[in-house]
Amino acid sequence: MRVKLTMTSPYLKQLQWGIMERLRVVGGAKLVGTVRVSGAKNSALKLMAATLLAPGQSKITNLPAIADVEYMAELLTRLGCQVDVKRDSNEVLIDVPQKLGHRADYDMVRKMRASINVLGPLIARELVAEVALPGGDAIGSRGLDFHINGLTEMGAEVSSEHGFIIAKAPAGLKGAKITLEFPSVGATENIMTAATLATGTTVIDNAAREPDVVDLGEFLISMGAKISGLGSHTITIEGVSKLTPTTHATLADRIVSGTWAFAAAMTQGDITIENGRPDHLELPLDKLVEAGAVVTTTKNGFRVKMDKRPIAVDVATLPYPGFPTDLQPMVITLNAIAEGTSIVTENVFEGRFMFVNELLRLGAKIQVDGHHAAITGIKQLSAAPVAATDIRAGAGLVLAALVSDGVTIIEDAFHIDRGYPDFPAQLQSLGADVSRT
Repeated sequence: MRVKLTMTSPYLKQLQWGIMERLRVVGGAKLVGTVRVSGAKNSALKLMAATLLAPGQSKITNLPAIADVEYMAELLTRLGCQVDVKRDSNEVLIDVPQKLGHRADYDMVRKMRASINVLGPLIARELVAEVALPGGDAIGSRGLDFHINGLTEMGAEVSSEHGFIIAKAPAGLKGAKITLEFPSVGATENIMTAATLATGTTVIDNAAREPDVVDLGEFLISMGAKISGLGSHTITIEGVSKLTPTTHATLADRIVSGTWAFAAAMTQGDITIENGRPDHLELPLDKLVEAGAVVTTTKNGFRVKMDKRPIAVDVATLPYPGFPTDLQPMVITLNAIAEGTSIVTENVFEGRFMFVNELLRLGAKIQVDGHHAAITGIKQLSAAPVAATDIRAGAGLVLAALVSDGVTIIEDAFHIDRGYPDFPAQLQSLGADVSRT
């Protein structure tokens, strides 16, 4: 069985033919106009995985038109689902069978980290799951210990064999009190989905508070789950005997919203971000105001305007509601062309600083020491060939190219397509000279 697709796109051609596209970006553009933000990548993929909990057809709307949605659709298809991705209406219909497959192979899982989110639903539904160790972005070590420890406390037997996480719960899962050493988003989500069908009550202490976790929890509640404490450090799940299919609209993407906000500030532009949620970006927007931008709330989102060279700002990434690690490349790029010096501290993923090596090729003055980056701003970067190493690094390099003095070629642009719908087209609509080659 194959995924049914109703619309072709550049990234689907990449999936079929392995095309590695480049982006050609001409520097000097001042981005002005309006963009509309679609559903969040970090939410949509988890919602798709969670449909496995309820036999029948679930519908997810406000779906982002990104490559990772296609990867997840294919993964669910291999587990026995019928998946209909409707690009014309930005929605997906997922028909989940009574009996699921329980093995997620490496050839699919290696393409995106979010594939690990099938682990919780599969162990809950089938009492057995075999999921290949995931791949995705090269941004540092992201072990699965928190996932495994949580499921083990719920009665699962978990082992690692031949590159697979194998979880079994022949007697079923049982509620437990689980304390996470770090508020891991993925672990919180896997434990929460597994607990929905467990016997008894599960309490997750030091749970992740990200809006994407809240969105997933609300999706599960609409399926009949009993969950309280979403958005707090303690989430309580009372297990139920079954869940039913539902329809749910994906939360707006705060990272894409934040990317556009930084793009406006960097290029001394003026961008209105429709469907953006400023309440989900309080700290990043505060930092942009500190840098000299004017941020105003609109009826359907918010607006960021900058009419001068940015002022350097210090930032430390932290779990929500702290500064998002996914926006770290954007704030480093802003500081690279800002007035003054700054320190950016990465507290979540040490591999994020791989991005700095590419910025150095563009003439940025950055020194990395452990999980700190010291940045001395210069007025303009210098165009050069660079390569994207992950989704957010790719987007950051595009913004860096926009404030460079010539034509920049960005290799491995497929990374950007995994997280940003129609990124070149949206940039063109704002006045940028960006094209695929």
